[in-house]
Amino acid sequence: MSSAVPPMQIESFFDPATWTVTYLVHQGAGSACAIIDSVLDYDPKSGRTRHHTADRVVERVKVLKLKLEWILETHAHADHVSAAAYIKSQLGGRIGIGERITQVQQVFKGVFNLDDSFVSDGSQFDHLFAHEDGFELGTLRVKVLWVPGHTPADVAYLVEDGVSESAVFVGDTLFMPDVGTARCDFPGGNAQVMYASIHRLLSLPPATRLFMCHDYPPTDRPIAFEATVAEQRARNIHANDQIDEAAFVALRTERDRTLEMPVLILPAIQINIRAGYLPPPESNGVAYAKIPLNFFNP
Repeated sequence: MSSAVPPMQIESFFDPATWTVTYLVHQGAGSACAIIDSVLDYDPKSGRTRHHTADRVVERVKVLKLKLEWILETHAHADHVSAAAYIKSQLGGRIGIGERITQVQQVFKGVFNLDDSFVSDGSQFDHLFAHEDGFELGTLRVKVLWVPGHTPADVAYLVEDGVSESAVFVGDTLFMPDVGTARCDFPGGNAQVMYASIHRLLSLPPATRLFMCHDYPPTDRPIAFEATVAEQRARNIHANDQIDEAAFVALRTERDRTLEMPVLILPAIQINIRAGYLPPPESNGVAYAKIPLNFFNP
């Protein structure tokens, strides 16, 4: 007598301060799980970090008696601080990210003039994924897809339950159809490369569920963070089937010229390239994030 495969369950935790969605993926009580794109609360006025948002996810893992195997990052975010290191300290698990994070580390080691104690080899993370790497999460199958363009290191995680359910956690590559796509003007970003990455995702079966990392509603509609491939192809304002590569590159480039830097980019990047660990404390026991004055163009 065969037993049914436990269905994939996806729980979302929205952080209104950063418009970020953290995902918890599992197969029910007692199963293996993964946490994707976690958030550490950070107050830019005081420099204070807190764990309220992350603790919501930690508590859910404990309530369901899940075994945390992976703490996954789609990339080194510029708009929120990762709680990966904190969650690992609470629940165990391994922190994973795409292998091209080393390129991002090399760039920002220079930007922040980090000393030799910071190595740009990705060793702050427990595992670096290559394109099309795969692993199991319980009976779920996970494949890593390299989707550069927003940054050189972006990856998406395709999760399949072996029956019919397919879900992709796309990070910042795509947003909801009425919001469009992520910016491409960060170091190593490229709109032409982003177009190819988007269409790698949109070539998946039409019913594939895509889960966005953020939502920035352009109207008063409720927060939303899930759309199918078919919905994105039909309605995404930047990347629907009627928009070719040249039009996308022109649109994305023009829009990026109007965007301000994310509020948290300077502290967030310094922490996120360290897998969510704070910079090492200085002689007074305090950790510091550096602010490069007059470095970036206005």
